[in-house]
Amino acid sequence: MAAAAAGAGSGPWAAQEKQFPPALLSFFIYNPRFGPREGQEENKILFYHPNEVEKNEKIRNVGLCEAIVQFTRTFSPSKPAKSLHTQKNRQFFNEPEENFWMVMVVRNPIIEKQSKDGKPVIEYQEEELLDKVYSSVLRQCYSMYKLFNGTFLKAMEDGGVKLLKERLEKFFHRYLQTLHLQSCDLLDIFGGISFFPLDKMTYLKIQSFINRMEESLNIVKYTAFLYNDQLIWSGLEQDDMRILYKYLTTSLFPRHIEPELAGRDSPIRAEMPGNLQHYGRFLTGPLNLNDPDAKCRFPKIFVNTDDTYEELHLIVYKAMSAAVCFMIDASVHPTLDFCRRLDSIVGPQLTVLASDICEQFNINKRMSGSEKEPQFKFIYFNHMNLAEKSTVHMRKTPSVSLTSVHPDLMKILGDINSDFTRVDEDEEIIVKAMSDYWVVGKKSDRRELYVILNQKNANLIEVNEVKKLCATQFNNIFFLD
Repeated sequence: MAAAAAGAGSGPWAAQEKQFPPALLSFFIYNPRFGPREGQEENKILFYHPNEVEKNEKIRNVGLCEAIVQFTRTFSPSKPAKSLHTQKNRQFFNEPEENFWMVMVVRNPIIEKQSKDGKPVIEYQEEELLDKVYSSVLRQCYSMYKLFNGTFLKAMEDGGVKLLKERLEKFFHRYLQTLHLQSCDLLDIFGGISFFPLDKMTYLKIQSFINRMEESLNIVKYTAFLYNDQLIWSGLEQDDMRILYKYLTTSLFPRHIEPELAGRDSPIRAEMPGNLQHYGRFLTGPLNLNDPDAKCRFPKIFVNTDDTYEELHLIVYKAMSAAVCFMIDASVHPTLDFCRRLDSIVGPQLTVLASDICEQFNINKRMSGSEKEPQFKFIYFNHMNLAEKSTVHMRKTPSVSLTSVHPDLMKILGDINSDFTRVDEDEEIIVKAMSDYWVVGKKSDRRELYVILNQKNANLIEVNEVKKLCATQFNNIFFLD
């Protein structure tokens, strides 16, 4: 499992070597029940990207996937194919609802070399893609569609195949442009939530703020509170919050990067008269509350689709680095008056609260002291509360995943994670990777920890010291032997 692949910058041919990352070749959704007879095959296809592909090729590709799924069913009826590996690409299959199949075809990474006679030679990197990562990306595609549209079945009930096709077209036409497959990694498997560390007093202030708001704005059904793109409080079910969190942090918030980035979080000065000033604004909803014709349209989201099937309006309101999401029943239509009232009640209080959190966070940071760069980086995930923490990722959005480690190391982390999935009991794996790196994976009590150590000439005994290092970082949350 150790990987020491030479990057593009080594060897005599380095100058002529070009690398191309994985790319989305096609993405389609079909239902075999919709075109059971010969000549009706086109009816099975509900969505196909890229759309300009010739009709017969679409039918052929869908037919091939159907055949693969049927063939693998004979070996394991309950678990049909999840992926198919070929030299040039990899296909991923997902059946999120009965008989509705989603397929994503990803081109393998390519290295283009110059041969001796100067002609380019293409080599497909067949082993580079991790099945689990891209299967998770495909499942996320469905979860994100469902968050904004409800289930496929719901569309069928509302308006048949025609309406379902319209919704799929409208959603995936835009969503697929945000899939940047070259920056997918272990975090896509976890789909976790980064929580903001808080002291008890500040947490109680936020709790009491939410209670007050839900009382004043009595049509609010659920609330979620975030600071600095990290979650502090949520009233939603875990799985719904997980996908809403992904939408907020990778799509909505980055579109509204604060204009006043400089000094925006300096605690509010005491001379502010009675806290009348506030920095609150709607991220979804009316842009200008003083405009009498301002539109009070909010995105709709669907939660608890397994049992109660709730349709809600999503109101996202932000002041400085604090954002609060209010979810109200979709049958209630918020008026401009309601939005103004929300702004006048929530704005000033949220501004003061954002300032309090910032002040408290800075105090805690000063008290813990800024330790020097540790000799290890880690990724931690807890399956019970979806808490995720990474010092490997400097920035993670759909378009860019800036990791501070070599891609080969990220692949090893993915491989260790796949090994963990195969066994139920606790486990530890240590890998010597490249010349100066060790990778340690530990699974214990539904928590997973991956540590990358950069120590020249370290031996196994020293690597075991990593447990002591972990104990200092995770003394409350990780049970070490």
